[in-house]
Amino acid sequence: MLLTFYKYQGTGNDFVMIDDRHHVFDDQDLPLVNRLCNRRFGVGADGLILIREHSEYDFEMIYFNADGSQSMCGNGARCAVAFANFLGIIKAKTRFWAIDGPHTAEIIEDEVCLGMSEVNGVASENEEYFVNTGSPHHIRFVHQLDHYPVVEEGAKIRYSTKYSPHGTNVNFIEKIDDRTIKVRTYERGVEDETLSCGTGVTACALVYGMATEQNSILIKTLGGDLTVKFKAKDHNKFTEVTLKGKAIQVYKGVLTI
Repeated sequence: MLLTFYKYQGTGNDFVMIDDRHHVFDDQDLPLVNRLCNRRFGVGADGLILIREHSEYDFEMIYFNADGSQSMCGNGARCAVAFANFLGIIKAKTRFWAIDGPHTAEIIEDEVCLGMSEVNGVASENEEYFVNTGSPHHIRFVHQLDHYPVVEEGAKIRYSTKYSPHGTNVNFIEKIDDRTIKVRTYERGVEDETLSCGTGVTACALVYGMATEQNSILIKTLGGDLTVKFKAKDHNKFTEVTLKGKAIQVYKGVLTI
């Protein structure tokens, strides 16, 4: 069977995008997902996204990590919105469904501003933090982030007994100024550092914003800049959370599967 796909990237987080409104892709074929995401034997991507119809929303995003596991992906969702616009499913604004529930989004030139789920708690222990922004994220503040062993330290935390058996994503933050941070992320499901992680930078922005009493944070990642805005209630509940950044189509291709 010939499979038409598109490649998208959001601040370096890259995805295989498939228009699956006719349900031609077997979403139970996880080895196929893994093969398509493989950078040596497939297309190569951090994840794979199916766009399907939904009875109550503009579309449904079904997201797979490179290993076939499923989760919410902020950068993937922004790319899904850009793809849905390219397909003519939506215009500038949308309401769509993802694994963690409904989301809103707006396209502003080459950027997508994504409405994230509300966050109802930030856990802390020994000056490290845990936040679930649709996917689980451990957060650690460090110095000299450019030289920090992200993969080695990230894997230790991801596979620690504390987060067994499902593990967690791991983010390392360095303060740039009161409203700017730099973030590097080890992603569960990719099992490596990625150039950016939407749910991860959102989690980091909430923690940093809570500490500095800011509600708009610029995040610098290896793949580019993202902005997170939110409203804080009682210092531990966050509403109207948005993630904004570029979402760009890279190319179109056809594979025999």
